[in-house]
Amino acid sequence: MSARAPVTKIVIVGGGTAGWMTAAALVRVLGAMPGLSVTLIESEAIGTVGVGEATIPQIIGFNRLLGLDEMQFMRETRATYKLGIEFVDWLRPGHAYVHPFGSFGIDMLGIEFQHIWLRGQQAGDTSRIDDYSIAAMAGKSGRFAWPRPDNPKSPMSKLSYAFQFDAGRYARFLRRFAESAGAVRVEGRITDVRRDGETGFVTSVLLDDGREFGGELFIDCSGFRSLLLGQALGVPFTDWSKWLPCDSAVAVPCEIGGRNEPLTRSTARTAGWQWRIPLQHRIGNGHVFSSAHIDRTAATDLLLANLDGKPLADPNQIAFKAGHRERVWDKNVVALGLAAGFLEPLESTSIHLVQSGIARLLALFPDTGFSPAETERFNRESVREYVNIRDFLVLHYRASERDDSEFWRYCRHLPPPDGLAEKLELFRSSGRIIRDNNELFTEDSWLSVMLSQGVQPQTYHPAAWMLDEGETRKRLAHIRDVIAQTVSQLPSQDDFLRANGGAIAAAEYLTA
Repeated sequence: MSARAPVTKIVIVGGGTAGWMTAAALVRVLGAMPGLSVTLIESEAIGTVGVGEATIPQIIGFNRLLGLDEMQFMRETRATYKLGIEFVDWLRPGHAYVHPFGSFGIDMLGIEFQHIWLRGQQAGDTSRIDDYSIAAMAGKSGRFAWPRPDNPKSPMSKLSYAFQFDAGRYARFLRRFAESAGAVRVEGRITDVRRDGETGFVTSVLLDDGREFGGELFIDCSGFRSLLLGQALGVPFTDWSKWLPCDSAVAVPCEIGGRNEPLTRSTARTAGWQWRIPLQHRIGNGHVFSSAHIDRTAATDLLLANLDGKPLADPNQIAFKAGHRERVWDKNVVALGLAAGFLEPLESTSIHLVQSGIARLLALFPDTGFSPAETERFNRESVREYVNIRDFLVLHYRASERDDSEFWRYCRHLPPPDGLAEKLELFRSSGRIIRDNNELFTEDSWLSVMLSQGVQPQTYHPAAWMLDEGETRKRLAHIRDVIAQTVSQLPSQDDFLRANGGAIAAAEYLTA
């Protein structure tokens, strides 16, 4: 066995959410490594996208890894809770459903709950699948409380949650954390990237004032520019525009207004969709659209016409392309966030992809030999995650009855990727959902979107026949009643935040 020197000199290129999440995690987990230095280079002159405000439940694990106090985090980032995403007008205009966090109903007879629900539908029960989710029902009621894993008989044991927060404030919050733990921030604009003539490894970056920063491991958090991985190393981009044709967005915050629910809302529009993310001090809004089907001016006007309050800033225009770099780790450069790839924020996965990339890097952290085995494993898992998320996003567009615009007609008739096609075929055949390779979205997530967007199984698991029709309806009604009673006893989200110290002061409202 030959020992190789550990990597200790890490340079992060770019700040924003991705950069400071990375810096915070590295100093927290590896901070005791002898000789470790973490340097983050960013320029105030280069803006960040900064609109990724909604998250999924995995963010709780990341915050706990850092040891963050949840109520301080809520105040610092002006956060609200999130129990799921409400999808409006996706199946057809006037239709709405919630993709909730957590599970549906209760598994029984050794089979998944959806088979009992499908049996009930055949027996004349008209309830919606949403009625069997504590997260969906609490979210629609504007109520929240922490899950109760200590009480497995309670519906609250099946609740999961995430956050909606100001991404810029989150980055600044993590910056303070990372710098206090030893990370060093450098202000400056990178003008050149130097590489070893034999290996092609990046050796240093040069700033516009002449300073040079060398390192052993470089982490590219430079956003869509992909300064190191895309530009310096020339790693090609895999384009998924065929399946995800939206290539533009316009974002704008507005004053608080409308319903106050712990839910992100996605409303389908004629050439894309609009997000609504309610925070404590404002609402984040955006319109994701296909520039081939609507021009930017019309898309901006449509967004501004559908706000719940007065705009608090000028619209922020964003252009993007769906897909990922063929290799997310090449030589001694690892890309995280937008530098690695982009999938539209329909299911709030942008921040999660940063988080999962950080976790993967920590698990496969290299020494100075940079073994290809770790690099190849990192890339294989990263691409697989992008593919799994892509397929879930495509499902929303593919499973729709809308034919009121050229955009929706294109999406409805698009041949699905192979993985999605297999899931659709199996579910239509028998109501079964198969989750491969520990993919991000659970069986309950696939169930929610497929059932709610009109993908109907032809039959269900034969074991569901062990309950007669009367017993099936009785059990379904009991589950609905228990969930409804539990929700009625929960505090409102506002009351919960005030009672637990997470609410912001009144003076902090209406500040962008």
